[in-house]
Amino acid sequence: MNLKLYNTLTRRDEPFEPLEPGKVRMYCCGITVYDYCHLGHARTCIVWDVVRRYLQWRGYKVEYIQNFTDIDDKILNRAKKEKSSMEDVSERFIDAYFEDMERLKVKKADAYPRATHSIKGIQQLVCELEKKGYAYRSDGDVYYCVCQFPSYGKLSGRKLEDMVAGASGRVDLEDPTHQKKKNPADFALWKSAKPEEPFWDSPWGKGRPGWHIECSAMVRERFGDTIDIHVGGSDLIFPHHENEIAQSEAATGKPLARYWMHNGMVKVDGEKMSKSLGNFITIRDLLEKVEPMAVRLFILQAHYRKPLDFTDEALAAATNGWHTLRDGLLFGDRYAKQLGWQSSSAVNNPQRQRFQEAVDDDFNFANGLAVLFEIAKKLVKEANLLVHEGKTETPPQELEQQWLTLKELARVLGLEAEPEEEKQETIGELSDAEIEALIQQRLEARKAKNWAEGDRIRDELKAQGIALIDQAGGVTRWHRID
Repeated sequence: MNLKLYNTLTRRDEPFEPLEPGKVRMYCCGITVYDYCHLGHARTCIVWDVVRRYLQWRGYKVEYIQNFTDIDDKILNRAKKEKSSMEDVSERFIDAYFEDMERLKVKKADAYPRATHSIKGIQQLVCELEKKGYAYRSDGDVYYCVCQFPSYGKLSGRKLEDMVAGASGRVDLEDPTHQKKKNPADFALWKSAKPEEPFWDSPWGKGRPGWHIECSAMVRERFGDTIDIHVGGSDLIFPHHENEIAQSEAATGKPLARYWMHNGMVKVDGEKMSKSLGNFITIRDLLEKVEPMAVRLFILQAHYRKPLDFTDEALAAATNGWHTLRDGLLFGDRYAKQLGWQSSSAVNNPQRQRFQEAVDDDFNFANGLAVLFEIAKKLVKEANLLVHEGKTETPPQELEQQWLTLKELARVLGLEAEPEEEKQETIGELSDAEIEALIQQRLEARKAKNWAEGDRIRDELKAQGIALIDQAGGVTRWHRID
């Protein structure tokens, strides 16, 4: 089966065919850095992180770029309120972004261009649009004339005449911004400087870029005229991505992206997340009460294009699900020595093929997860048999292949279980050799009918998180208690 994806631009599933065989150029509209990242950012960043990982697993060389918008009214307002600077606010929340993403195991992009580092490219693009008749000056500002771009609205499905008609009843005729425009749907490419705000010199006077032009310029600087996949949240389809298309394609005469992909929105207990409703939740607040991998699993259990509702019940269920996967992922760390495994690599098998078939259908990670749970539950069952009966139903080498497959597929999804060796070092647990030595001491004490000493050793091991199971023939098995 070939990989297919839903293209927002054409509104249908399409087979994926990159511009250059084996290579993918992918751009994600990043965050405006004026506050801590919230649940919506968590979903966007995790979804596209996993799409990137999956494409790499499928053999593509992926170049992944994600921008930062570091000049914006919201940033300037926060800086003014805090009596700091635009740079201080941006740097603080960029640092916070990386802290949050590291906890969620989101891989770093290949580059993070910033709007303030792309001023030359932005100005060049605006100059080209003005020269070609797509932009006009108005009292220090420069606007894009949407009427000059016949296919405006092709991404969102909106018709320009409807947008203009709809805007006419809402526009404040006294608004100076409206008075500067030829058409209510026109949008700013360059804004003249306001008192006490940062600015750059330009052919149109001192000012700063509009929001939409930033991404058009950064895509062009990093990738050229056309990329393979442009992604972001569905709230960006209009006007941001619509305006990106109008700007870039008017300047180059070429498609900006072959495929447009958008993730669905996030709700909290059925309501749209907003500070006014008191349900605005940052990633760092959520991670105070929910494990990072449980959050990641929760996001991947829904199809990326569907709405996602954060509720306590759903997060609790995701936490239980993660614990099942975690125990499966740690199966080899716990029992490889006991099962006599030899170091080997995973081979192609039905589970791996089923995972690929599921995810090849428009990145359906939810269906792909079903394969991981199937393997993890089997490994957990076999672990219980091994602990309590000393043997497994499935041959050890087959279990090794199952475990290796689970680890491989979990890596594709960015689901990582902390190795137990690291835990033992941090909490000072007994080594396997020390446990075996104490069990032998207990055995000798019981042979000498020193029951009190035998019980003392059992209690000491229990206090260290070690459970003993006495079996027929004087054999004692043990396992660590989670």
